[in-house]
Amino acid sequence: MPLRLVFMGTPDFAVPTLQAVVAAGHEVAAVYTRAPKPAGRRGLALQETPVARAAHAFNLPVHTPKTLRDAGQQAIFRDHRADAAVVVAYGLLLPKAVLEAPKAGCFNVHASLLPRWRGAAPINRAIMAGDTESGVMVMRMDEGLDTGPVALTDRVPITPDMTAGELHDALAPRGARLMLQALELLERGALKTEPQAETGVTYAAKLDKQETRIDWAKPWQAVHNHCRGLSPAPGAWCELDGQRLRVLRTTKAGGSGRPGTALDDRLTIACGEGAIRILEAQLAGKKAMQAEEFLRGVPVPAGGRLS
Repeated sequence: MPLRLVFMGTPDFAVPTLQAVVAAGHEVAAVYTRAPKPAGRRGLALQETPVARAAHAFNLPVHTPKTLRDAGQQAIFRDHRADAAVVVAYGLLLPKAVLEAPKAGCFNVHASLLPRWRGAAPINRAIMAGDTESGVMVMRMDEGLDTGPVALTDRVPITPDMTAGELHDALAPRGARLMLQALELLERGALKTEPQAETGVTYAAKLDKQETRIDWAKPWQAVHNHCRGLSPAPGAWCELDGQRLRVLRTTKAGGSGRPGTALDDRLTIACGEGAIRILEAQLAGKKAMQAEEFLRGVPVPAGGRLS
């Protein structure tokens, strides 16, 4: 028997799960997402979240409260009379009154192998740290930050040059499939959970613009992980002839030299130890380009400097 659900999510990562829940025939009583944000240079137009746009395509009612901590919003949430809530990168903390409102509880798709990388940016932080494996988990939510017991897990290898965008795209559909499995088990009263391990806890802090600049004095592996962990957004960057250059894709290269110096005319750049080759880059105001195309318009000869 289909479940009556509340769906709660905001970014692109959450859209496949919403689509899968609807396609499976579950009744979505309401969709909760973050409020629209100003868009454009003047900030006059409001841009809805990806989840809001997907919900409208299904003619689902959309709620955009700024908080769920006031009694009025909690009463509205209870009035949905949901069997369960499905939560995917929603962006607001759920207070106890909301967590306890659905009959079976609230279930979250989280993009890491908990308890590693609890928090806001698990995909980026896993790659920036050089992890070789990630995954998605469905957990029953509690009042802690991603501390609830885990029901299901799907693991994904992180290949040496994989970017955060590529890992995102690998995990999003897996999260959708995993949530459907969890809901099927929930319908049959067969969903079981296990507490998270008490060891190995790390936190995936929200990305800060202050940490996006490339430090060429670091070893090649750290520079490589930094660039791919921030790609495609917000993007790691440096300066080339006074212009901001976003470095979107890199790989290990041979050679050594003064950090930030081009070792050839193919965008091989020396780091504090070893070197990386830039495979994709973007100058401010320009489109992202593969290295070969970029160099046709902006040559970087051996001895050139990236600051």
